Parts: sequence; C-alpha cells; structure tokens
Amino acid sequence: MAAIRTPPEDGHQRLSSIRSILKNLVLGSVQVKAHVVSADEREGGLRNLLNFGHSIGHAFEGILTPQILHGECVAIGMVLEAALARHLGILDGDAVSRLAKCLASYGLPTSPKDATVRRRSAGKQCSVDQLFSVMGVDKKNVGKMKRIVLLAGIGRTHEKQASVVSDRDIRVILSSGVLVQPSMSKPFKVSCTPPGSKSISNRALVLAALGEGECRIKNLLHSDDTEVMLNALVKLKGASFAWEDSGKVLVVKGNGGRLEAHGEKLYLGNAGTASRFLTSVATLAASATQDFSILTGNARMKERPIGPLVETLKANGAGVEYLEKEKSLPIRVKAGQGMKGGDINLAATVSSQYVSSLLMCAPYADKDVTLRLIGGKPISQLYIDMTRTMMASFGVHVRRSTTEEHTYHIPRARYTNPKEYAIESDASSATYPLAVAAITGTTCTVPNIGWASLQGDARFAVDVLRPMGCTVEQTRSSTTVTGPAKGSLKPIEEVDMEPMTDAFLTATVLAAVAQSQQGRSTTRIVGIANQREKECNRIEAMHDELARFGVTCRELPDGIEIDGKPYTDLSKPPEGVHCYDDHRVAMSFSVLGTIAPCGTLMRERECVGKTWPGWWDTLRQPFGVQLEGVDLEGRQQASSFGEQGSDKSIFIIGMRGAGKTTTGRLAADILGWQFIDLDAHLEETTGQNIPDIIKESGWDAFRDRELKILEDACKKKPTRHVFACGGGIVEKEEARRLLAEYHQSGGLVILVQRDIEDVMAFLQIDKTRPAYVEDMRGVWDRRKPWYLECSNYQFYSQKMGPTTANQPLHGLDHFLRTITGRRRSLDGLKGKEQSFFVSLTMPDVAAAAPILEEVAVGSDAIELRVDLLQDPERKGKTPSLDFVASQVAILRASSSLPIIFTIRTESQGGRAPDDAHEDIGSLLQLALHMSVEFLDLEISLPEEILHQISQSKRNTKIIASHHDPKNTFSWSNGSWVPHYNKALLYGDIIKLVGVAKSQHDNASLAHFRSWALAAHPSIPIIAINMGVEGQLSRIQNSFLTPVSHPALPFKAAPGQLSAKEIRAALSLHGVIKPKNFYLFGKPVQKSKSPDMHNHLFQTVGLPHKYERFETDDAAALEEVIRRESFGGASVTIPLKLPIMGLLDEIDPAAKIIGAVNTTVVDTSRSSEAFPMHKGKPYLMGYNTDWSGMQLVLTNAGAPTLPSFASTQPPPTEEHKKKSTTAGLVIGGGGTARAAIYGLKQMGYTPIHLLGRSHSKLQTLASSFPQDYNISLITSSEAASAALPPRVAIATIPADKPIDGGMLPLIELLLGRGDEGEKGERVLLEMA
Repeated sequence: MAAIRTPPEDGHQRLSSIRSILKNLVLGSVQVKAHVVSADEREGGLRNLLNFGHSIGHAFEGILTPQILHGECVAIGMVLEAALARHLGILDGDAVSRLAKCLASYGLPTSPKDATVRRRSAGKQCSVDQLFSVMGVDKKNVGKMKRIVLLAGIGRTHEKQASVVSDRDIRVILSSGVLVQPSMSKPFKVSCTPPGSKSISNRALVLAALGEGECRIKNLLHSDDTEVMLNALVKLKGASFAWEDSGKVLVVKGNGGRLEAHGEKLYLGNAGTASRFLTSVATLAASATQDFSILTGNARMKERPIGPLVETLKANGAGVEYLEKEKSLPIRVKAGQGMKGGDINLAATVSSQYVSSLLMCAPYADKDVTLRLIGGKPISQLYIDMTRTMMASFGVHVRRSTTEEHTYHIPRARYTNPKEYAIESDASSATYPLAVAAITGTTCTVPNIGWASLQGDARFAVDVLRPMGCTVEQTRSSTTVTGPAKGSLKPIEEVDMEPMTDAFLTATVLAAVAQSQQGRSTTRIVGIANQREKECNRIEAMHDELARFGVTCRELPDGIEIDGKPYTDLSKPPEGVHCYDDHRVAMSFSVLGTIAPCGTLMRERECVGKTWPGWWDTLRQPFGVQLEGVDLEGRQQASSFGEQGSDKSIFIIGMRGAGKTTTGRLAADILGWQFIDLDAHLEETTGQNIPDIIKESGWDAFRDRELKILEDACKKKPTRHVFACGGGIVEKEEARRLLAEYHQSGGLVILVQRDIEDVMAFLQIDKTRPAYVEDMRGVWDRRKPWYLECSNYQFYSQKMGPTTANQPLHGLDHFLRTITGRRRSLDGLKGKEQSFFVSLTMPDVAAAAPILEEVAVGSDAIELRVDLLQDPERKGKTPSLDFVASQVAILRASSSLPIIFTIRTESQGGRAPDDAHEDIGSLLQLALHMSVEFLDLEISLPEEILHQISQSKRNTKIIASHHDPKNTFSWSNGSWVPHYNKALLYGDIIKLVGVAKSQHDNASLAHFRSWALAAHPSIPIIAINMGVEGQLSRIQNSFLTPVSHPALPFKAAPGQLSAKEIRAALSLHGVIKPKNFYLFGKPVQKSKSPDMHNHLFQTVGLPHKYERFETDDAAALEEVIRRESFGGASVTIPLKLPIMGLLDEIDPAAKIIGAVNTTVVDTSRSSEAFPMHKGKPYLMGYNTDWSGMQLVLTNAGAPTLPSFASTQPPPTEEHKKKSTTAGLVIGGGGTARAAIYGLKQMGYTPIHLLGRSHSKLQTLASSFPQDYNISLITSSEAASAALPPRVAIATIPADKPIDGGMLPLIELLLGRGDEGEKGERVLLEMA
C-alpha cells in the first residue's frame, strides 16, 4: 500500500518496486479462479462464494465506472450483501462488522457514502431504482426474481447457489430511509439480546489496553464508537488486538500503559465517549517519533463540550491545547507530560464521562490521586460507580471517601488484565425492544440484563414502564416486560431520569401516546439536562420531532413535558423524522412508528450503527414489524425544484449602509416571504432606540440583546423569512458561531456588500444609529473576515440611478432564485436542441453595458472571462475580489441570462498566470459565494482547489474543462480519455477543447463525443476544436457552444463563430428546417408583429418567416396549422376562442381565462385527438397575456406573494392577514380575465374588480373559482372599505374613455392609505 501511495521517482515507472509482488498476486488470483471453476463445475457452493458481493457490486459499478474500480464496487457490494443476510436473519451481526473492518484495513470502500467514493465520483448519486435496473440483468437471476449470494458465516454461503431475495428486502438495505409500518405480523412473546453495552465496551477496551497481559473480551459491541476506540488505541500503541471464535471474542494484549504519541490525527467521528476517554489516555503517551497527538472529530463532535476535562488535565500538568474553538475538539495533547496526581478538582455536572476518563487514567499519575467532584451533585452517578466496579475487575480499587462528599481516592498502580471479561448487553439499547412490547401490548424478554446490572438504564423497566401500566418481571440477570392493551399506557406525573438519562428518549415517545382516565395526560421527565450536549440537543430534538406527529411538548431547564394523545390521532410527519445523525433519536422514534397509524419515515437509517447496527433487522425479526426502504437521495434527485426550492429563512449581514434593509425588503418581495429588520425588532421589543440602549446599558448589554433576538429568529422563524441583521452582529463570538452553524447546516446567510466609499459617504449622514467610535475603514477591515466566516453567499449592492432603478431588482431576483434552487438553468439547457454562450472579451463590463443586450441576443448564457478583465487598481495583475464582485453584479443586473464564470490560465489559452493558484482559488470561491449559475473549473488546477470547489459548489453547476492549445492530444487514440474521466469527477458539464489540423480531427472528435454521451448520457459535453479547421466542430457541437459577436472587441478563441453564423450553417445543412409562423385574426394588416419577429429571426440567424394570415373563420386555419412547415402562431380577435377546438391540448391557464392567444408545436408528441391528423405534430394552445403582465409587473418591482397552501408549518390567521396584499383590475373584457388570472398567480388577494357594467362584472367574477377572492367595487362605500391595492392593471382599450362614474372610485382606491410598509405601488396600463 505504501508503494501504491508513493509517487514514482524520476526515471522509474510507477509501482516498479513491487512489480514482482503484483505479478505473483495476479498469477495467484488466476490460479485460484481456475481451481474453483474446475473443482466446482456444477456450482455446488465453492464458485458461489466467489460471486459474493457481485450482484450489488456490479450495480454500483454500472453507475460509478470508470471512476470507481470493479474491486471497490464489489467491496461495497460485499458489505451490503452481508447486511442483507443479517437483515434476513441468516448471518450474525458481528460477521458484518468484521467484514467491513477487514475491507477497510485494505483501503477499500465499504459504503457508497465513503469519502473516497464521493470525491472520485464527484458525489454522483446511485438511486435505488438505478441499482435495481442494473441488477435486473444479472445472469444469476431467475426471470424477474433477483438472486444474491448470502453468507451464513465468514467463508460459508447460506445455499450452494445464489438465493432468491425479494425486492422489498433489498430496497431496505440500499435505501437511506426506512418506513416503519404500524403492523406486527407476530404478536407473540419475543426474546431479544441487544448488542454489548457501549459504555462497558469502551471502558473495557481502555482498561485492557492500559493493563498488563492478555484479556479475552466477550460480547464486545461492534459499532462505530468501539471501532474508533480500537483504532485509536492501536495507533497510540496501547495494545494489540486479535479476534477469536468467528469474531465473538476479542483478545487484547495490553501494553501496561506504555503508549506513544501518534503522528496522524486521531479522527473520532461523533464518538463522545471515545473522545473523552482518549483525551486523558493521550496524556499518558510518551514522545517517540512525535511530540504530540491530535484528537479531532466531525462537525457535531467539534461542537460538543470537553472543556471541564481539558482544564482539569491542564491544571494537573498535562499539556493540552485547543486548535479551533475553545473547550471543544480538535485538541493537541503534548507527549511525555502525563498527570502529576495529588489533589484534582473536576466539575462533573455536565458529563460523568469526564469523571470516568480521569478515574481510569489516574493510577498512572506520578502519585496517588484524590479526585474531588465540585459544582454540585455529579450527573449520572451510576456510570461513575460502573467505572469503579470495572477498575476493580482489572485490579485497581478506588476508595470513595467517607468524610468528603463526591471524593475518590485512586492509588498509583498498574492494571492486571483478567483472563476473560464478559460485557453485558447495552441497557440503554435494551429500552427499545422493551418499549416496543410496552407500546404494542406484547411481551419481550431481555435475557442478560437484570437488577444486578452495572448500568443505570437497567432500572428503566421498573422505574418507567411499570408505572406506565406494564407488567415487569426482573431477575438478577433478565428483564421481561408485557405491555397493556394497545393505547392503554398511562402518563407519569413526574419521573427523575438522572440515573438513566439516555433512556429518556424512549420514555418520551411512550409518553406521547400515554392517556389518563381523568385530567391531563401529561408526563414530566426531569434530571436530563446533560442530554442537550449529546450527539445533538436531544431535548430539543424530541420536542421538534414529536411536534411533527402533532404532540405538544414543553422544554424544561432540566427536562421535558409531554402531553399524551391517543395513538390513533398521531399525525403523519410530512417529510419523516429527522434523526440528527443520533442513534438514540432514530431508535426511539422507530418504537413510535410501530403504532403510529400512517407509517413513519425514518431518515438517516444508518445512524443506528453507532450502537446497534442490526436494529432494523431486529424490528423485522423477531418482532415482525414491516419495513420498507425509502430512497431519499433518489427521491431528491428525481424531484424538480421548479418553484419549490429551499424555504429556509435568509439572514442578511454586512456593514451599515451597504443596503441590507433595502436588499432584504426586495428579497422578501421577490420570494413572497416576510421581512424583519432585527434592529427595528429590537427597538420595538425594548421600547428604546438603539443609541439610547447603548447610552443607558453599554455596548456589551446591547450586543447581548442583539444575540438573543438573533437566537429567537433562528429558532422560531426557521422558514420563509428574510432577516436584516445589524452591521455589528459579527462583533460577538456567539453570534458569529450561530450564523456560521446556520449556514453550515444548509441555511442561507447573505453578505451584502457595496463599494466602501459609498458606505462611508452614507454613514456620514445616517444619524439613526450610534456613531462609530473608530475609523470606519478600520471597522470594515476588522469585520470583513468575520462577515465572510458567517456567510455562505455574497450579494454586491449597486448604487441606483434614475435609469437603472430596476437593475438591482433583476440581479437580486436571479441571485435569490439560484441560491434557493428555484432557478435551474442547466435543466432548461438540456431540453434545447442547440444552445450557445457568448464569451465576453471586455476589460470592464460596466463600460460595455450599453452593448450587452445586443451581444447576448441569440445566446443562452453569458461567459465572464475574468482573466481578460482589467482592474484599474491592479494593472497587469489578477483583478481584485471586490472588482470582480462588482463585475458579476453589473452583468447580473444587465442581463437575465445565466452567467458562466471563467478564469483561463496561460497554458489553457488565457491570460491568468499558471502559477497564480491562490488568486484563482479565491476568485473561484467568490464565484460560488455570488452563486453564479455556472463555473468553469480547469481540471489542470491543483487537486486541492478542484476538491475544495467541487465540495462547496452548492447550486452552482461546474463545467469541468481542459484545453489543449498545443495540440498534445488526439481524439482518435484515446489520449483525451484520462482528461474526460478526470472531468467526470468534478463536472456537471464537461468541456474539452482541442486543435484541428484537418477535417479528420473533427470527425474523430464527433466519434469521441458520441462515445462520451453513450457512456454518460446525463452528463452534457462541450467538445470542440480550435482554429479555422475546427469551425465545423463548433457547428456540430449542440450543447452550450461558445460563440462571439461582431460587437465584441475580439474573439475569445481562434476559430470562434457567432451564434448567427452557426445557425446559418445548420440551416444550410438542413439541421434547422425553415418554419412558417403566423398572426391569425382580423383585422391584422396594420400589426407590427411580422416586422419584429422577422427582424429577430434575421438577427439570430434563423431561416423562419412570420406573416399575417387575416381571417375571421377558424375553419380556414385547420389546413395551415397541420402543415409540416407550421412553426406556431399568434392568435388575436375574433379567433381566440374558436381556435381552441382545433388544437390537441389547451393549457390550464388558457382554459380558465377562456382564450388562446398563442399556438405552439410540440415536436416530442404526435396528434391523437383527430383521426385525420393522426401522426402529425401535436398542437398546444396557451394564453400568454397573463404571463406578460406578470413579467412587466415583476420588472417594475411588484412582488410575487407567498402561497400558504404548501407552507410548513401552516401560517397563523394573523400571519395570513399581515401577508394579505390586494390587487385591482379595471375593466371587464377579455383582457381583464387574463389580468385576474395573473394577479392570482402572483398571490394577490383579494382581487378588486372595477368596471362600468355591474352585471358584466358579476358574470365575470362568478366564472372564476371561489378561492380567487374577487371583490366587486361598485360604490364609494365599497371602495372606502376595500384593502388598498398594491398592484393595479387597467384593461380598458385606448380608444375608449374611462366612464365618468369609475374615476372617483379609482381615485378613492389608489389615493387612500399608506402602503410604504409594503413598498411602492405599480399600475400597469394595458392600453
């Protein structure tokens, strides 16, 4: 493995040092395969063993090849097929863990979520349906029945041939979610043995490693936590380990406390027990080749506290240093210092694990230890007693003081390992099968946990289940629970669960369905404050997740109250239960799922692996609970965001004067959400303005109040809100941490920036906030890194002039729809037969703004060539981040087209220096923060940059590109394949650019493109040749071809054509066929539509023709619209209604409006509705009047308002009332119908209708559904009582005067009320 990872030296081939070894491995493998095939010609079992892992492995290989190798896919398949055998009750759970560990030790992946797999496949999703599709053609199958090799033990198959396995069972294993159905097919007595105790397992491993001699540990928990502990102890050279009895016994050979510091980081995942125990263990390590050890973990582990333990160790002479956040991992532990011993004081009110950690390592201190637990009653005393008892089993006796409370005396000694140590089952885990019996009215026995257990949670059955109405029988070594009749559990007025805090989650879900015969059905659980600092804030998690079931809970300072309800009244959580990557949350809610009437979707199914990897298998059998696999990733992959993107609330930060409030109001209008200025909210809640708060209480008090407001906003309004924060919110560390955690968990925090000179000018005149007490530029310089740390997006706010008032609105609209997933540019491009992007070759976008609209016509995206920009402040250098940010902002505000952000280096045909990696990396990160739609990523950049950008791209799509301007590679000999494969790792789109020396090169490229699309049809490819000879390749490339424009200063690459030239060439070759478009109606002779359309066709190079077809007879249209050359038509009076009978399908909007004004040919379908036209193009009818109105209103600043139908949770009536915004339609003709429909789609309610004829208005209003909420304005009284409209659309024809009786009503409606709170009003005059 070392040779594989080592780069070859100059003059040597890769792997030359182990060539003979590799040769022997290959030959040996061939010999083994030959022997097996010849010895087992009839497939009697031996050959079957070689197929183990291949059924599922081949499925992954079919999707992930070539980035993930055959053997790697089979390794994943082996683990999943072993898990399938365990799920079916055929294979012992220990065997699955042993197999996964063995494969991992060879550097092989054991899961499709393995970091290496994710990185090399660029996070490619393998949906269960895709996997099933590949598995469906496996040669081992019998018809539609899938056959898989199942193990009965390591090296032993269940059957001689592959076994038939149902799709349902396979889907459970392959899916990330599981649906627990409320059905138990076997309601009988069950005996269930949970895995070994995590607490005892981890303590036994530490004690045996610190002890002398061998110890055989039985029933050790095989889990993520113990695996982490084992690996860390080996790396610290604390012990050696070996397995016996098919993995049921672990032989530990302790090294007597002689440990050595380890050079690499000890990654502990989210294993809290391991991290706390190993913190003390690491202080005992001596310095050999390394002077320190580093302990780290995942993101959640880095939030969990370890401060009290570290501070105590430091006070006792250990050298421990925090590397990131104070009082949390990662930490650096200095080698060779150890513990001095003597008197040690420790605060033990947060975690008993701190106490156990010190107790177990104390015998190796320089002298005897007296450990005093201070700060009040220690948490979880029973776990401290467990540690003392186990230490005695390993030869060291801890004496509890008889004179001092919470004080222990530990002698200086060395552990002596017992020959054998048996670990009892995990009592916390045992609560789940016992709770299943309790909640379903069945019987369950746990045979190896009774009243003599070391674990506090063993009391759960007696102290919790018995008072809830269960029958409990407990012996010294077993516990049996029989639940009452289903729905008959009783609430407990109050239960102190401090001795068994981990079991409170199980008690909570039982309390959710506990019913009292009289009075309130409330259960109160106390003594569990420490559960806020576990894998997640468990008290909050239970509160929030039970709310999804419709259960009311209240958090207490040290507990939780639950109001029980009948299990038949439980709601179905719409998106399932979020498990917070916490095994105990998942297993607890699975218990509730066995009785919840509608089935319960459990997300993060695999998180139970921390303590009980086979928990779902246990539910299936012996309990007989029906489970269904739910492919959450596949569901997400298949769903289209459309307008259903992220609803997470947005926080806006930045300097005062940068435009946060303005941007926030606009953002709320665009998204239809509620806007809250947190500074204004603070002043409202305190009744004081901010300068007075600071004057009266000081800055620190103000910052504390500001933090509280921010915390409340995060917790109480997590969706569909836009918050503008105060400029100094980042001054407080807790606020920075809160904002950073919010965006790291998928929330949106936007840094609004503006030219600092403009900001300073504004601050000189703003007197509503306290003046800065230091230089404003100094404040900006100090805060800037904090702003960047706290945000995941950046919006550059421009100065608005009289002619550009709506430009920032357009730019913000595109930006917001991209970051929330509502703007999916790539999906739209994939549906086009040809698409283009124009490459801007301008040194400054601002100077070229007047021609941007012209050069973009006919293109589908705009490429910003950052390497061609010239920053006036950095002449001859890479442009600054601020300059490039302003360029992106100008471009976004000037065009609605998606932006392609490109930095081309010199070796790739651009101007950026090849070695400017740091500048390029920063600019690429800026592009992601500004959420450009596409980012061109050169795969020749360092791997570190490629990985960093691909991992943080969010909604930006990556164009992974490689250019060969020196013509090094050939399309015909496979030399481009490695670059294509590398681009697959990082790109949503692949772009490869070579050089053509002859037309043969274009033919070879076309063949390569066909091969690539066949291999990966979902990954678009841009493949072209540069140079004059390569122009044909540009014409033949159909997806996002780079183009130039005559108005640009120069072409971005040699041989580049304009979109007009390419379309003309495609027309000459018959690829684009000329079509005829029409204007139907009468009179139409004076219409300007033909002139406009034909000018546009000519401008973009299309061969089509638009002409008038004047008629008032719909029958005259039938022959025209069914011609092969028919491309579409505009329809005007009097044919808008009659033409509907000639079309194959009418759009729902046109049906409601009652008119079609646009006819479109759908080339993907053929007509079936009319026998005489069968097989001819499919004709669709639309009404575009309403969408045109909507576009104009939106561009003028009118917001699209929220739809409450899909809001989760449902809004209050007060919120609905506050969010209600009225619209007005003036007139009662056909255009008024489109206006009403358009306002409804934009969310306006009520819609006032005002016209000359009362009866005509009534007829019009009654033709719309009731939820349109149309209000007739027929009198001054009605106008005075009506909600003033934010938007009005006038539909009265220009040649007709407004009725005299209508004018006073219009003036009354539009002239009344102050709508400043909701923004400016907009009037659209359709005349």
